[in-house]
Amino acid sequence: MFASLAFLAAAQQIVVPLGKPPPQVYHPPAVIQTNGPLFAAACKDWDDWDKPAPPVRIHANTYLVGTCGISSILITGSDGDILIDGGTEKGADLIASNIRKLGFRVTDVKILLHSHEHIDHVGGISKLQRMSGAQLYASAPAAKVFATGAAGTGDPQAGMQKPFESARVDRIIKDGDEVRLGDLMLTAVATPGHTPGALSWHWVSCYSGICRTIVYADSLTPVSRDDYRFSDHPEYLAAYRASIAKIAALDCEILLTPHPSASDMVNRLALAKVENPNACKDYAAGLTKQLDERLAKEAAGQPTGETKEP
Repeated sequence: MFASLAFLAAAQQIVVPLGKPPPQVYHPPAVIQTNGPLFAAACKDWDDWDKPAPPVRIHANTYLVGTCGISSILITGSDGDILIDGGTEKGADLIASNIRKLGFRVTDVKILLHSHEHIDHVGGISKLQRMSGAQLYASAPAAKVFATGAAGTGDPQAGMQKPFESARVDRIIKDGDEVRLGDLMLTAVATPGHTPGALSWHWVSCYSGICRTIVYADSLTPVSRDDYRFSDHPEYLAAYRASIAKIAALDCEILLTPHPSASDMVNRLALAKVENPNACKDYAAGLTKQLDERLAKEAAGQPTGETKEP
């Protein structure tokens, strides 16, 4: 009988392992060394809101999953994922496709966040909320916009864009609030200026002992309809300048922006190098220059209306 069992084991090539099996090596998807140049090639000379772009792993668990013209940031964690910005309604499908290309599930997105409450950045939030079942966290001014889909009267661009599909807001976010999900923690920075409800975000992403502080800084550009003058709204203007100062003061090793072109993402990804400890300070300096130039035009009575971001 024992001989028969031995013969059967040999015939089935039963192998008894000795010791522990070798650990599986994790290979992150869409590494910047490969997908950074792919993004740059796909988006060279293009800033279209809905032009498809490949996903890129920026660092550790932080991924760029938007389009050539509009950023969307996926941060993956132990208890689910966080997604910042949902692009346009059409862009929402492209974002969902990029999440799947990375090997993640859209239903693993548990929290949706936003930068500023315009159709090109949040027009797809409602669709993504339905796809994922995620909760939407928003600033109080942005929550009013999500309820109607239309920019409020305090928005310098009110009336310039068509309404978008409304979305359910589950939590109101204030300046300095922390958003936690498992091993993830993001901190909100209220940065009104481009819109009243704009939020910027900062967090730390780590991989193989290397940690980077990442900032997703709002657009903060002085774009408006033709009849709007920032100088006619001194309190809003003061808050605007304070927002720029907040960005300049942040610990910031990697800068991301709602419009990739605003932070020269094509060139940075072409070189597969996104770290720059002075990025937020440089970004803030450029925004201050734009705002000062805008105010000078207002003082001189020159046309100031803009139609294109950033």
